[in-house]
Amino acid sequence: MDKKRVLIITQEMEPYTLLSEISDVARRLPQYIQESGMEIRVLMPRYGIINERRHRLHEVVRLSGMNIIVDDDDYPLIIKVASLPGARMQVYFLDNEDFFKRKHVFKDAEGVPFEDNTDRMVFFCKGALETVKKFGWAPDIIHCHGWMTSLVPLYLKTVYHNDPIFKDSKVIYSLYSETFEESLSGNFAQKASINNLTEKDLDDYVSEAGVTLHEGATKLCDAVILGSEALNGISKKLDKLEKPVLSFVDAGEDLAAYLEFYNTILEG
Repeated sequence: MDKKRVLIITQEMEPYTLLSEISDVARRLPQYIQESGMEIRVLMPRYGIINERRHRLHEVVRLSGMNIIVDDDDYPLIIKVASLPGARMQVYFLDNEDFFKRKHVFKDAEGVPFEDNTDRMVFFCKGALETVKKFGWAPDIIHCHGWMTSLVPLYLKTVYHNDPIFKDSKVIYSLYSETFEESLSGNFAQKASINNLTEKDLDDYVSEAGVTLHEGATKLCDAVILGSEALNGISKKLDKLEKPVLSFVDAGEDLAAYLEFYNTILEG
C-alpha cells in the first residue's frame, strides 16, 4: 500500500523561528506524522533571522531558478534545504532577497508591520505550490499553518484546480489567533489576483471592514483545525460551513488528534 503524502506549508517552525503556537506545532507534527507511516514535505520562508551556517542550509539548484510574478513584477525564487535536528526529515526554505533577507519576520525593529507583507504572502503561497510541482510529488493532504499561508486554498481551488499534482489533494487550514489583516495593503485583492484571477475572486478575503484572511481560507479549504484556543469569534462562523472542523486540542494530545483527523479526511 502506498504511503499517504502530507505537505506542511507553514509561516514559522521551531528551531528556525522563535517559539510560538505555530512554530511549535509545525516542529512536532511533521515528525509525528512521518513516524506514523506517512510521507512528509515541509515548506517555509527563509527569513533573514535564520542562520544558514548553524542550521546547515544549502541551495537545491534543481528546484531554484523560477521567477514568481507578484503585482506584475518578477521575483526570483531560491529553494534551500536543511535536515531537521533530531529527526530524519528535511525542511525546504523559500528564499528571495527582496522579501526575506531582512532580520525580522513580519515587523521591523520598532514593531511596525512591513508594508510589503501582502507581496511576501503572495510570493510565498504561489512559490510553495510551484515548488511542489517541481518536486513532481502529489500530496494527499496539504496542511496550511498561519495567516501567511491563507491564499493557498484559494489558489488550489482556482489557478491550480486542474493541475494533476493537486487534483486529489485535500486542503486543511489551521486557524491561529495571530493575524496581520489590519496592516495589509489597501490593494490586497489586486496583488493577490495571480495569473487570470480577478479581484472578484478574492471576495471571500475582503469585506467592508478590510481584509479577512481567515474567512477566505476557511471557506475554500476542505477542512479546518482550530490551532488556538481563543479565536476572536471566527470559530462561531465555522458552524455555518459544511466541512469537518477539529476543535482545539491541548499539546500532548494534539498530534494523535491531528493524525486521526487526517485519516478521516482521507477516507472522505
